[in-house]
Amino acid sequence: MKIEANAKINLTLDVVKKRSDGYHELDMIMMPLSLCDTLHVDFSDHDEIICGTSNFPLDESNTIYKAILLMREKFALNKFFKVIVEKSIPMKAGLAGGSADGAAMLKAIVSMCAIEISEEELILIAKKIGADVPFCVVNKPARVQGIGEQVRQFEYDCPFYLLLVKPSEGVSTALAFSNIAFDSCIHPNVQQCEDALLHDDYKALCTCIGNTLEQSAFEITPLIKQIKSELKEDGFDSVLMSGSGSTVFAITRNITLIHDCQKKYDEKYGFAQVCQILNK
Repeated sequence: MKIEANAKINLTLDVVKKRSDGYHELDMIMMPLSLCDTLHVDFSDHDEIICGTSNFPLDESNTIYKAILLMREKFALNKFFKVIVEKSIPMKAGLAGGSADGAAMLKAIVSMCAIEISEEELILIAKKIGADVPFCVVNKPARVQGIGEQVRQFEYDCPFYLLLVKPSEGVSTALAFSNIAFDSCIHPNVQQCEDALLHDDYKALCTCIGNTLEQSAFEITPLIKQIKSELKEDGFDSVLMSGSGSTVFAITRNITLIHDCQKKYDEKYGFAQVCQILNK
């Protein structure tokens, strides 16, 4: 079976507070992208993950393995899987590449093993893999809250073009969260962002996107802040870091600008990709 695992961006990421259980309360607008990994999944006599990308984990720390083990335990499966991963989503990028792979594997097992399960039940399993995996299961524009398990999808009417730029350096998600300074960090207006998307208010959208984690990520990887400044200077309407970084995305309605800049930033930083947001 061949299945795509779509990347995501956060148009807003508000870390509301740190909870008593150690997790962080989140409020986000998340959007799935055309950029994706591709998983080729077959039955086998043992579990095996194959990927040609360096530093890609092939052991049980991988979200694909976690998905297999959870589904095997939940449904008493006696099946094993060989998974060949074509990696297009960069790692440590804030684009949910690992989460997308785990969600895709969950869906592949459901299909290949003819498991009857609701999306809500699959989300509960996805939650055990990671915070972004429930959204990646839904894979539609959504307001995401809690620790990532509350996913409310919506259709929007506010088109724009999107450029992703990632430096070679990544950002540790755990470190980005641990370095949050709650007394000075940004808390974006998530409701305003959702309203702008629903009512095609592009001007408002450009002013209200925001990410609590930017401040700490800038300290960890200063190049993120530099890329953001360069994209603004080139004329993009709004620029933001996605997730915990290090990818920066820039939005515009000027198709010429986005294609001209894609080549420039790809040559300078090694990864610059024009993407579409999946809306259906």
